[in-house]
Amino acid sequence: MATKVMPLYQEKHVTQISNDYRNIHSKHVVKEHTSRKSSSKSVNQVQAKATEAMAEPAYTIPVFRQRNTDEVEEYQRVSSHVGKGLAAIQQELHRMRVATKTQVENIAIKNEVKLMMTKNVELCEEAHKLPDFLVPLRPHTVWEKTPVKLFCTVQGHPRPIVKWYKGGVLVDPLSAPGKYKIESKYGVHSLIISRCVVSDTAEYNAVATNHHGSATSKATVTVKRPGGGAVENSQLSGQVPHLTVIHPSKLEITLMDMFGVTFGVEGGSVSLVCTMVVVPDLPNLPPLAEWYRDDKLLKSGKLAEMKVGGGVASLTLPHLAKDDEGLYTLRMWTKDGTAEHSAYLFVRDAAPSVAGVPGAPMSVKAFDISMDYVLVAWKPPNTTSEPAITGYFVDKCEAGSDSWVQCNDAPVKICKYPVHGLSVGHVYHFRVRAVNSAGISKPSRKSDKVTALDPAESERLQVIKLDGKHEVVIKADDLEGVPSAPGQVVATRNTKSSVFVQWDPPKHPNKLMGYYIDACIVGSKQWAPCNHKPYKHTRFVVHGLIPGETYVFRVQAVNVYGLSDESEESTPITVEPALTTPGPPFGITMLNCDGSSMTLAWKSPKHTGGSKINAYYLDKRNADTLAWKEVNATATKERIYTVENLTAGTFYEFKIQAGNLAGVGVPSAPSSPLKCEAWTMTEPGPPYDLSFSEVRGDSLVILWKASVYTGASAVTGYFVDRAKKGSSDFVTLNEEAVSHRYLQVTGLEEGELYVFKVRAVNAEGIGKSSQPSEPVCAKALPGTKEICCSVDEDTGDIFLSFDACEISETSKFVWSKNYKAIGDSTEVSIATDGRRSKLTFTSPNKEDLGSYSVVVTDTDGVSASHTLSEDALNSMLELSYAIRHPIVPLKHGLNYEILEKGHVRFWLQALKLSPAVSYRFIVNDKEVTSSESQKISHDVASGVIQMTVDHFTKANEGTYTVQIHDGKAKNQTSLVLVGDVFKSALKEAEFQRKEHIRKQGPHFGEYLSFYVEEDCTVMLVCKVANVKKETAFHWFKDDEEIVLDVAPNVMSGSCALPIPMFSRKDQGIYKATLSDDRGKDASLFDISGQVFDAIINAIAKIAGSSASDLVLQCTPEGIRLQCYMKYYTEEIKASWFHRESKIASSEKMRIGGTAEMAWMQICDPTDKEKGQYSIEILDSTTSHTRSFDLSGQAYTDAFEEYQRLKAAAFAEKNRGRVVGGLPDVVTIMEKKTLSLTCTVWGDPTPEVTWFKNEQEVASSEHTKIAFEAGKFSSLTINAVTSEDSGKYSINVRNKYGGEFVEITVSVYKQGEDIPEPKLGQMSRGGAAPVAAKSPAPPPKTPTPTPPPSVKSPTPAPSIKSPTPTPKSPTPPRSVKSPTPPRAMKSPTPPRK
Repeated sequence: MATKVMPLYQEKHVTQISNDYRNIHSKHVVKEHTSRKSSSKSVNQVQAKATEAMAEPAYTIPVFRQRNTDEVEEYQRVSSHVGKGLAAIQQELHRMRVATKTQVENIAIKNEVKLMMTKNVELCEEAHKLPDFLVPLRPHTVWEKTPVKLFCTVQGHPRPIVKWYKGGVLVDPLSAPGKYKIESKYGVHSLIISRCVVSDTAEYNAVATNHHGSATSKATVTVKRPGGGAVENSQLSGQVPHLTVIHPSKLEITLMDMFGVTFGVEGGSVSLVCTMVVVPDLPNLPPLAEWYRDDKLLKSGKLAEMKVGGGVASLTLPHLAKDDEGLYTLRMWTKDGTAEHSAYLFVRDAAPSVAGVPGAPMSVKAFDISMDYVLVAWKPPNTTSEPAITGYFVDKCEAGSDSWVQCNDAPVKICKYPVHGLSVGHVYHFRVRAVNSAGISKPSRKSDKVTALDPAESERLQVIKLDGKHEVVIKADDLEGVPSAPGQVVATRNTKSSVFVQWDPPKHPNKLMGYYIDACIVGSKQWAPCNHKPYKHTRFVVHGLIPGETYVFRVQAVNVYGLSDESEESTPITVEPALTTPGPPFGITMLNCDGSSMTLAWKSPKHTGGSKINAYYLDKRNADTLAWKEVNATATKERIYTVENLTAGTFYEFKIQAGNLAGVGVPSAPSSPLKCEAWTMTEPGPPYDLSFSEVRGDSLVILWKASVYTGASAVTGYFVDRAKKGSSDFVTLNEEAVSHRYLQVTGLEEGELYVFKVRAVNAEGIGKSSQPSEPVCAKALPGTKEICCSVDEDTGDIFLSFDACEISETSKFVWSKNYKAIGDSTEVSIATDGRRSKLTFTSPNKEDLGSYSVVVTDTDGVSASHTLSEDALNSMLELSYAIRHPIVPLKHGLNYEILEKGHVRFWLQALKLSPAVSYRFIVNDKEVTSSESQKISHDVASGVIQMTVDHFTKANEGTYTVQIHDGKAKNQTSLVLVGDVFKSALKEAEFQRKEHIRKQGPHFGEYLSFYVEEDCTVMLVCKVANVKKETAFHWFKDDEEIVLDVAPNVMSGSCALPIPMFSRKDQGIYKATLSDDRGKDASLFDISGQVFDAIINAIAKIAGSSASDLVLQCTPEGIRLQCYMKYYTEEIKASWFHRESKIASSEKMRIGGTAEMAWMQICDPTDKEKGQYSIEILDSTTSHTRSFDLSGQAYTDAFEEYQRLKAAAFAEKNRGRVVGGLPDVVTIMEKKTLSLTCTVWGDPTPEVTWFKNEQEVASSEHTKIAFEAGKFSSLTINAVTSEDSGKYSINVRNKYGGEFVEITVSVYKQGEDIPEPKLGQMSRGGAAPVAAKSPAPPPKTPTPTPPPSVKSPTPAPSIKSPTPTPKSPTPPRSVKSPTPPRAMKSPTPPRK
């Protein structure tokens, strides 16, 4: 259905005239209590004729542009004539209004009388009406698994209620969720059964009921299986169900939220969505939607996904390419024809992989297809700042494969290329890449499928050669080259973010493909493409521009040979809406009424027409009449007006028109009838003029104006209510009323729409709510910036600045303090330059503290705020003072440091110094200058100024000051060096001087220190420097030299003194000395006090880390717990615990240790000593704990072993033994008397037996045996002979055991040499004991390694002592007694 297009300004004026006369007879009241009716059809006909008769050709508003002086005068002259003409037209219109009014009123009154006469009859008929089915149910036969919808139309008064029954049973949708759906819309009642099954075959009833009765409609539903299965009771068995078909063109469709201008990126995705209202909305009948791109119908596929249904039509482009750019149109087929909406989609190039490469070509197509040849053509990309395109590469790929093959070896320079070597019947895709000096572009979108076959038709082609070797086939009439440049480019205002650009076509189009349009911000010299696909027409709307910015435009023509030269630039144009008349005001509300006047307020038009609204005109009428009367002949600029001279008790209607530079706009809709009745309520009236600023994603500021009617007392505060759009649940935001007329609202959901209301409060209560505000979206404008508070670096002024993200020609920056506009003030000054506005404080002080906000008028709410706090102001005041009173900024003030040789350096560092800097050093109020003893210098690069004193003495005590002058800036810094501070510096200088002298000879680079090795050996170490081979190194402890086995090697650079098994005995003062012919040096190290404790802690750390689990060891004295470690000394802080109670060493609990372990012994254990035992080894930072549970079986086994060892020790103590006196070997000459005497002991007194060569010796005259006093036993041989030589032994034993000792006797003759005794040493005082039954030697002390069968904390089930158990105290005669050690001779017992 064709639509007549009318210019916007003409459409507005025609609508204004039509609305004036439509409103004249829109409402009429015959009597005050009679309800008003709409005008009849005949009245409308009369109105249409009157309007048609008065329709004059609309006045065309000239395009606004910049004019010179002569043009301004001509424009004013023409405007004055036009003004007179308009006055005459208005007089004629007024006369025609009066005439038409009389005619319309007469017709309206007649029709009103007729309506009133029939009204009572209709009311009587409608008052009592039984339910009646206007459209009854009808039977349905459907296939299984398909839906069916039963519907009917019912009338009755009051409105009947319809219930549905299946086979006499009430249908309940909740009993089978998703199975049934009951709807009632527009008087049509329906039952929808989804996915019917055979069991749904039944008779369905719709029962309509009201107070006066009920009515029933019945219908049968038959469900058939597709296989032909019969259904019982089916009246149409074997027949195909007949379903009513409704064509989509029978639907009524109203487009609602429509897609706008959209911007996408190559390779991305975008969706165009449009919502709609469909009547009737049938689930099985979606509307018919068609999508077009540049008037070409699109088909659904991989590159374009289309969906329609559920009140939404959408087109999704999942893989954007520049081919997708264009004007998209959604066309819906409706009952009245078509409903359409169009918007442009821009697709810009994806980010290039290499800077400067061109964009991808587009629109790749194949022509002149034959069996082995095809001509590929494409459109070139736009280039703005990139290097010019030098050629193109063409690639081919067989369908179903991803392998692309380059067709041309060298780039082709025009946008056509013949591809040879195709295989007959094969299907191909083609793509193209552009080339320039920066590289190769991304490939274009691949072409549609091309099959290599014989063409049905052929065109005359011509073959030419490029560069003498590359053949290109083109049409004969294409040999013309690139087109010439387009002609004049004219840009005009369109919207606040778009400009309408038109141009003259080129004189030589040469098979023109289209145009590329470029834009540039004035002064930037940076051109940006406006479209990315050649545009065919000579006019284009450029979208996405920055509001308020000034642009110039240029155009290039495109054909197969490339891009033409650029056109001349357009005249600069500022992006602002086109100038039209404003839209209608709205939201008329009454703020006060005193019985003879009404105070009204209203809201500004949503569309201002591109110019500031400077006039409002009000009309009024009595609600009983149709005639409008002018209220104010002189325009009012405010949106509040008091209408005087009204009649009390009368209802009035009002309408308002807004005006700007383009003229007066269309009037608002008439307000609701407002009764002129004096307000006497005690509460305040409604606030008004709700507005918003600083809208962000989660907050905004709402502002309003005070109530005009205050009630019985003054307004004391306000409450603000909020609700989401579409909701009636308003929530009060402030618990207590706010006294000011603004409120910052937080906690909003980004992107959500909200409405607000405000209520005023006085002493009497809360008054009426204001009208709801317009919905506001909680979302910041793109590019929104905040207010910046800073200090001018040049002047030191404190200022607030704001950069607007959007601005128009009429925009103004309105600054406010605490949301009260700042007028002419001496405290601040405001300056605006383009998009930036700056508020500067004249004399900032505490009175300037507060919240500052700025609003940019004639924008979409560009605003921001900033709270100036006292801390921030103080900081900026300090900075301002520093700028206005410049000083040389110092990074470091005057300080000193002691250098080598005892030199003292006084220095300071400035942040910045110029080469022209000057300075003075003043010491004790006297200026000093650079000399040999004190050198003064500075470095501009680092900002350091310094003075070095070579010989620092007591005379240098005092105050040091440096004064700096650098241009206008200056500074001074001082250092007081007296008293203890000076003494410390002097001492350090003298020390450094001595150190310098010391280091001239051998010296210690690092003095003595210690560390502990892993085996707990303490090492004293030092480093030496400036040594030679002749340098002597010595160690001392307490002035006694320590001589090591290996002399220290000074040439290694370090020396060490090991102290193994460190303990308290190693305390003392250690000294290391160096000396040679150049001098000497010494280092002392006092190992005592804290140093000693530190060493012990270091040992304890290693020992504690190496500590083993507690090991149980039984002894004759008791049960011992042992902890083995790398090294133990009693100085280590080791504590024993029993059941978390610390154990002190006592007779019962003995604590001790060896170098390998720490132990704790329980003497004579009892059951009280059962429990958990642990040892805790502490170093300076860590606690090392080991535990053992001495209870249960572990205690039982240990106690048994203790008892056994105790008994064995007792036996060992009391057994018989030889105490001493017998030698190992005796040599004697014949005829001498041999006396072997020894002392024995045992309890009870042992028995003594002598043996010779293992035969018992009996006492005789030759051999006498004696045993006296139970202690002394002897064997005497008188006049020994050689026969007396042999091995003698003594066996001493009692009931606990005994001992067997052997003596070798050698007898030699007189005159023979005395034989050398093999064992000439004296026997030791005691012989090793022997078991009563075993001649084996006694057991040795247990090794430090704990037995593997005993581990802590769980003891082994059996613990055996390594000491063997004695069986019999008396050894058999055949068992030899062990030989006692030969190292000692037996002492001769005393004789009695």
